[in-house]
Amino acid sequence: MPALYLTEQQTKIRIRNRRLRVERETDSGSTGRPEVLLSVPLHHVEQVVLFGNIGLTTPAIAALLERGCEVVFLTRHGEYRGRLVGAFTPHVPLRRAQYRALEDAEFPLAMAAHFVRAKLLHQKALLLRNSRPARSERVAQAVAILDRALENLPRKRAISSLRGLEGSATAAYFGGLRTFFDPQWRFLGRNRRPPRDPVNVLLSLGYTLLTQVALAAVQTVGLDPYAGFLHEVVYNRPALALDLVEEFRPVVDGLALWLCRSGVLTPQDFLTGTPERPILLSDEGRRRFLRAWEERLETKFTHPVRQQRLPLRQCLIEQARQIARAVQQGKAVYTPMGFR
Repeated sequence: MPALYLTEQQTKIRIRNRRLRVERETDSGSTGRPEVLLSVPLHHVEQVVLFGNIGLTTPAIAALLERGCEVVFLTRHGEYRGRLVGAFTPHVPLRRAQYRALEDAEFPLAMAAHFVRAKLLHQKALLLRNSRPARSERVAQAVAILDRALENLPRKRAISSLRGLEGSATAAYFGGLRTFFDPQWRFLGRNRRPPRDPVNVLLSLGYTLLTQVALAAVQTVGLDPYAGFLHEVVYNRPALALDLVEEFRPVVDGLALWLCRSGVLTPQDFLTGTPERPILLSDEGRRRFLRAWEERLETKFTHPVRQQRLPLRQCLIEQARQIARAVQQGKAVYTPMGFR
C-alpha cells in the first residue's frame, strides 16, 4: 500500500500497536469506543493523503515522521493545502551542483527543452493511440501542430520561448483531446481555478496528486524540489517537481478519458457547487477516481534507461535520478519515457 487515501470526514488517525488506525467517534449513547474504519500495519504505508476534515494525533504524527512517511493535506475537493515531511535528505554535494547548474548559461535551457519534448511526445502518443482506426480532422491538426513544435524546439534560445511553444502546442493538444469525450461531458478545453466542467475537475485533481508523487520522487533522489529549470523559481513553488510532472501529465489525461468513456464515472457523479467552485465531484465518485489513480500508478512500463518494467510510481523516481545524474555530470541529458 504505497499511498493511503482518506476521504471520510470527521475521522482521526491514531497509532495502536504499530498499526495506523482511522477512527470515528461514536454517538454519546453508545459504549464510547470509537468506530475503527481502517487498520493497517504502519510499515505498509509510504504516504498518507488526507481529503478535508481528518485529524492526526500527536503520536501518529511522530510515528509517520519517524518512518519518513509524508502526509499530504488536500481540501475535501482535492485542492492542495500542504505537506508534512521529515528532514531533508543529506545530499549537500548534489544540491550544490544543482544550484550551480541553475546559474549556468546553457544547462537550464537544455534541461527545460528535454522536459517540453518529453511532454509533447507523450501528448502526441495519447492522441494517436485514441484516434485509431480513424483520425478526426481536429486530431490530425493537433498532431501536426505537435510535430511542428517538436521540430522547432531546438531553435528556441530562451526558456520563455520554450514556455510559449509548449503552451500553444498544449492548447492544440487539448483541442484534439476534447473530440474523444462525449458532448455530455461539456469538455471544450483545459480550464482551471476553478475548473468549469467535470473533465477539468478530474484533470485538476489528477494533476494535484501527480505533483505530490513527483515531489516525493525528486526528494527521494536528494534534489531540491524548489529549484527547477523549466518552471520559474518562485517562493514555495516546487519548480523542479513541476518540471518532472510535465512528461507525465498525459497519464492523468488518459485516466480521465478512460473513466469517462468506460462508465466508471458518469455526469451524475458531479454536483453543482458554488460560484467559487461550480462543479464538484461526489464523495463516491472521488473514491472511484482514487482507486483508478492508484491502479494506474502501479501499472508497469519499460523504463528507457533501466530497461526494466517498473511501476509508474517508480518510473518517476528513475526520471528524477536522470535529472540528478545530469546535474552531477554537468551534461543536460534526459531520455523521455517514450510512452506509446
